[in-house]
Amino acid sequence: MSDWPCVGIADLEERGILQLGRGKVISKKDLAAALGNYPVYSSAKENDGKFGEYGHFMFDEELITWSVDGGGSLFHRPKHRFSITNVGGFVRILDKQAVECRYLYFVLSWLHSQVRFDWVRKAHPSVIRKVYTSFPLPPLEEQKRIVAVLDQALAALDRASTLAEANLTDAGELFEAAKRRFSSLGADQATPVSLGEVVSITAKLVDPKLPAYLDLPHIGAGNMVTGTDDLVEIQTAREEGLKSGKFPFAAGVVLYSKIRPYLRKVARPDFDGLCSADVYPLTPSKHIDRDYLFHLLLSEDFTVYAIAGSARAGMPKVNQDHLFAYTFDLPPVEAQRVIARNIDEALVSRKQLENLVEGKKVQLANLRQSLLQKAFAGELT
Repeated sequence: MSDWPCVGIADLEERGILQLGRGKVISKKDLAAALGNYPVYSSAKENDGKFGEYGHFMFDEELITWSVDGGGSLFHRPKHRFSITNVGGFVRILDKQAVECRYLYFVLSWLHSQVRFDWVRKAHPSVIRKVYTSFPLPPLEEQKRIVAVLDQALAALDRASTLAEANLTDAGELFEAAKRRFSSLGADQATPVSLGEVVSITAKLVDPKLPAYLDLPHIGAGNMVTGTDDLVEIQTAREEGLKSGKFPFAAGVVLYSKIRPYLRKVARPDFDGLCSADVYPLTPSKHIDRDYLFHLLLSEDFTVYAIAGSARAGMPKVNQDHLFAYTFDLPPVEAQRVIARNIDEALVSRKQLENLVEGKKVQLANLRQSLLQKAFAGELT
């Protein structure tokens, strides 16, 4: 462990070494009224927190910024002309012979990752002063050395993370290509049908408080995972304390969430249960294979159709008439089964690769934290 002195943000501010502050209110209307190319940073988590572009700028210097309204990352802003909105905080280094800005960025990022900020406990400068009260401050030359080592090491980790993300994208594209290839099987024997000709909705709303339904698992859109048949955090009607009417369903149905069809939430449960009134329990006829129906509802063609008919005030929904009016070419049942089986096998392969990539990303994140911890303990060589 190093013998570097430990300091706090408030201490450095009192000594005139740095300054904390916040941005100012900049609205979309302001951006439209003063067009320009100067970036405006806000609380957005994507695109380095960029909110838009403006014809004016607040800063033309090197700063550290962050979102005061919740979690997210800190950002090192190299010298350029930019602004931050009122939901952003900033640190300005006043004495550059005492603190290297990028060193402070690294040490605060390390501390920031260990503290939970959200919409209740906000990261206002007044809070930051009380939270970040002790971190090592080595001599300036050592700060610069640490920054150089971290920049090189973290750049390598970023490249590895980018490669992992690219592998994940490739896996998704390969899966979609496989789906298109398999879906063409049996096309020469397909018959044009509407969805309403081959599936039905027979369930009626029931009271989930009745003894017959209290201990049945309940599935809502929130339990369904986009683009897969994974189900998460399922509870019984009793555990959820359900009161409003729900649809009972039997194992063998396909569940389709009619809310926000662009989310592509479909499930094929292997158990009896209840589903939300915003989920259609679809019973396949003998003319359509259940697994084929599942993949059909996840297809790009169906999703585009569903979105086109879901526009309404408030929340987009697919009504039953529009759902059942969907037309498509239906292959013979045996061909449907072959198609569904092949797509399921491709789906398993994709999930395996996704799990490997996610594991790699966790390892990289842990390695990043380990590097930062060693840096501020004086253990980097």
